[in-house]
Formats: sequence, structure tokens, C-alpha cells
Amino acid sequence: MKKIELEIVALSHSITQTHSYAVVLGEVNGLRRLPIVIGGFEAQAIAVALERMSPSRPLTHDLMKNFMMAFNVELHEVVINDLQEGIFYSKLICSSQNDTVEIDSRTSDALALAVRFGCSIFTYENILDSAGILMENDEKKKKTTVPITTETGGKDDLQRLSIEELHTLLNEVLEQEDYIRAIAIRDEIKARK
Repeated sequence: MKKIELEIVALSHSITQTHSYAVVLGEVNGLRRLPIVIGGFEAQAIAVALERMSPSRPLTHDLMKNFMMAFNVELHEVVINDLQEGIFYSKLICSSQNDTVEIDSRTSDALALAVRFGCSIFTYENILDSAGILMENDEKKKKTTVPITTETGGKDDLQRLSIEELHTLLNEVLEQEDYIRAIAIRDEIKARK
């Protein structure tokens, strides 16, 4: 089967499931989107890597990358290879000096590692056919950055705060290691400069 390359185009709070997030993958050079519901911790891990934030201590996916690098294991690509009863299955394609192996992974973990390694993400036509969404051509052109929305404190709430209040709130959420919310606050601060 021919692999289709995807990229992360959005990360947002899931409107269908409480305390969940959705990562939206877009077909490279195409109009289809593949939304995948993931947990809050995995969403945070993806957001931290996308925004190139540096937590004070390594997150689990950073630890995994450090471990792999220490033992000269390269992550070449992530393949979302199956969809069963609404659950996506993925494989990490890794190699060392002696071998290339496929490692079973939760899709959310695979995506968090793909962002850290800067490797490609792929799926197959049958998965896009069953779970993908076709976007209009105009919507594809609008994509410039990865929009991130938060469960609490939406954009309107942030716009009501002063710059000083935003900086205070940013420090508080960073102490709590709520990096998804920190990104939204940081973006609001940048927008005002």
C-alpha cells in the first residue's frame, strides 16, 4: 500500500469528549484531514514540542527521545497503520546500527515522538477514507500555524486581562506545567506587542 504523508495542522480541546483533545493531521499537498482524539497529557507533550518549549525537567517523551539517542536508535517515521472500532494504531519505524524495527505505539505517543525527532508521519488511503474529512481548497490555504485552544481560559478571557496580568498568569501556568494554556497566553502577549 502507498503511504500518504501527514502533518500536524491543529491541536485543540475536543468538543466531543470531556477532558480530551484532538490533534488534526493534514494530508501534505492534499485537502484531507484526519482528526484523532488524544488525552490531555499527550496533547501537552505535542504542544510543548511544537512550540519548542523547554520544561524544567524532561517530560516522558523527552526522556524516551534521550534514551533512544543515548543508544543510537533513530526514529525514521511514524505510520498510522490501522483503525479498529474508532481506535488508531501506529508503528514507530526505528533503526540502530544493526537493525531496523517496527515498534507498536499509541498514536498520541507516536506523534509526540515524531515532533521531537522531526520525522515524517504517514498513513494509508483506507484510513483516510474511513476517518478522514475532506476540506475545501480555501481552508487549506488558510493554514499558517498550529492553532491551540484551551479547556479553560479561552481567547476572549485572555483579551480582558492586562499585559501584567497575562505575565503573572503565564508564570502560574508554567509552574503548574500547563504548557498548552501557556502557549495561548504567550500568543496573546505577542499579539499585543
